[in-house]
Amino acid sequence: MTTNLFSQALKSLRIERGISQTELAERMFVTRSTINRWEKGSRLPDNMMIVKLSEALDVDINILLNATVDSSEAPNVILVDDNEIILKGGLPILEEVLPNAMVFGFTRPSEAVECAKANRIAMAFLDIEMGKTSGLDLCRTLLEINPRTNVVYLTAYVGYAFDAWSTGACGFMRKPLTAEGVRYQLTQLRYPFFTGGTGE
Repeated sequence: MTTNLFSQALKSLRIERGISQTELAERMFVTRSTINRWEKGSRLPDNMMIVKLSEALDVDINILLNATVDSSEAPNVILVDDNEIILKGGLPILEEVLPNAMVFGFTRPSEAVECAKANRIAMAFLDIEMGKTSGLDLCRTLLEINPRTNVVYLTAYVGYAFDAWSTGACGFMRKPLTAEGVRYQLTQLRYPFFTGGTGE
């Protein structure tokens, strides 16, 4: 699991920055096959190489170090929407795209908060209008609990987009939830995690 987490994070960060394996290898003074092995998970760089990687990719070293932490836990992903029909329709899509994840659905924001306090949430899909509690406020609460949660808003109202970006979220999707849309969001993660291989 360790190498899978790291390889997924490295590949996502490299692609996000528009750098080829060859270009990264040149910056690192290693061969392209070395980068390829790291991204395939057959090898794991030592700490000195991880420092060089963080410099070459211009990324916080903690993102790379955290991806090397040994963990047998599957990533936790939550979907929060007060509409049960949307919730029931969205959960199978998330399970399809994220086969390695534990997927939970909540109609009440308070239940999502309790889940986040008890479990490390890797990714949260949040409706914005949920009665008394706004998804924008829920996002802020989730990020207070775990700043490394990737939050994606799911809403039918594009007018919320400006307010949404000010909360620390990393994505915004229009309803309905689709597999294609989720896969795209996985390429935009602020804190990449091992997805099970279908997010590429």
